Amino acid sequence: MACKAWPKVRGYRREWGCAELRRPRLLWENRLHKALGKVVQVIDLDGYRANVGIVLSNSEGKLLWARRIGQDAWQFPQGGIREDEAPEQAMYRELREEIGLEAEDVVVLGHTRDWLRYRLPKHLIRRRSRPLCIGQKQVWYLLYLVGDERRVRLDSTDQPEFDRWRWVDFWNPLKEVVSFKRNVYRSALEEFSEVLFSDGKVSPVLRAHKIPVSANDG
Repeated sequence: MACKAWPKVRGYRREWGCAELRRPRLLWENRLHKALGKVVQVIDLDGYRANVGIVLSNSEGKLLWARRIGQDAWQFPQGGIREDEAPEQAMYRELREEIGLEAEDVVVLGHTRDWLRYRLPKHLIRRRSRPLCIGQKQVWYLLYLVGDERRVRLDSTDQPEFDRWRWVDFWNPLKEVVSFKRNVYRSALEEFSEVLFSDGKVSPVLRAHKIPVSANDG
């Protein structure tokens, strides 16, 4: 049986390969979920759920930072990759669902070179879930906002993830993100800093597309 060709995202094809051959013990559960109309999330044989993360920059090199609804916890938008999705498709879906933006509102500046992984703390692991998920493996995307920031909406779905957002300095998320995600955030930002900044200043490419930016607290 021929393997399905996956999009050329580094680290993606190598680890997943052919879904029918690499994840046989998950197939019956996935088929059951489909029969019940449930969304099928991709969890690999090591227990890591495939996920995309979104770093959205404005023309000042500041990043969109969002607060989880009902919590004093801030993070970048992120979400799981479904079985029938490529990472980039999942990214655009999460962009729309979590912050209300469409593909035409952003430009993709790049993505991380490989999967970035973090393990969940023991108390957050759902031991009775099958397949067991012990953490996330993520492809992170760097996006540049070309649309009006007033298009950002946190209520695009019936179950919003966030209740507030703001622009923050590029490295600020490392101070605020929950500790078990910090290394992943650091790795992603270190890669993206090479794109956004030149000699410590915002890249001329972004300056050339500068749009008005106003302070926003959500």
